[in-house]
Amino acid sequence: MAAGGAAAVLATALTACGGNSLEKEGGGSADGGSKGELVVGSAGFTESQVMAELYSKLLAEAGYSTSISKLKNRELYEPALEKGEIDVVPEYAATLAEFLNAKEKGPDAKPVASNDVDKTVAALEKLAEPRGLKVLPAGEAVDQNAFAVTEKFAKKHKLKTLSDLGDSGEKVKLAASDECEERPFCRPGLEKTYGIDVTGIDPKGVGTTQAKEAVKDGTDQMVLTTTTDATLKDFGLVLLEDDKGLQNADNVLPVVNAKKAGGKNVAAALEKLTEVLTTKDLADLNRKVDAERQKPKDVAEEYLKAKNLL
Repeated sequence: MAAGGAAAVLATALTACGGNSLEKEGGGSADGGSKGELVVGSAGFTESQVMAELYSKLLAEAGYSTSISKLKNRELYEPALEKGEIDVVPEYAATLAEFLNAKEKGPDAKPVASNDVDKTVAALEKLAEPRGLKVLPAGEAVDQNAFAVTEKFAKKHKLKTLSDLGDSGEKVKLAASDECEERPFCRPGLEKTYGIDVTGIDPKGVGTTQAKEAVKDGTDQMVLTTTTDATLKDFGLVLLEDDKGLQNADNVLPVVNAKKAGGKNVAAALEKLTEVLTTKDLADLNRKVDAERQKPKDVAEEYLKAKNLL
């Protein structure tokens, strides 16, 4: 961890503005020596916490002294990353691009993200650099909105993709969040891009147990969730492929404070994970924490050892 100073400043700042205090977990250097101290940021959800543990352990293996600072959301950790109070954070290309876009140009800014990962990352780099942030390469793993139906429904109507659903003419009630009514990547996109007949929104949230139960018992026919949902099989659900690219490219990638963690050694250490991590891997890691109640740090260590990265 960055010695007392940065962490103490951040903890004080969060307490002063009514935020959650900073939680710290030491990582230590892998070889008894140290190339420096790095703080890995984590948001308040399982996947981010697992990714932070993966980053922390890889950096420790590379000779850095590491710790993890848990912050509730992007509104807290992104400014901390700019200030160098945290040094590295796992991010999502399209979501961060639009976050920085709105921060720079206002909430009505023209979107810069798309379903093209290379163009989205390029747009993100352009927005991040003036803020002292360096965007490292994106990998295959992606966590984006996705839509699921029951295996029985999919088999009955021969559905593998969202286009198949649109072509089938089947009417669906969608278990989702309230915002789905107006967000372009939800109901409007399903109707415009795929021609899906959405009869209504059942406001049960994104990928919640209640939403998936509603589809399982037939109250609704489809649920809005994510590509890394770890519990779909428990409800007998399957994802329909977004074959026309309705969703933006929210590929997972590291973003670092350029001054403190922008060197080639950090990039090389994190690239080892980026090169092997898949969307399925993310879902499996999430499942081990959320369903099997394993600790994120244990799940991360097991995965890295299985990939011969530790």
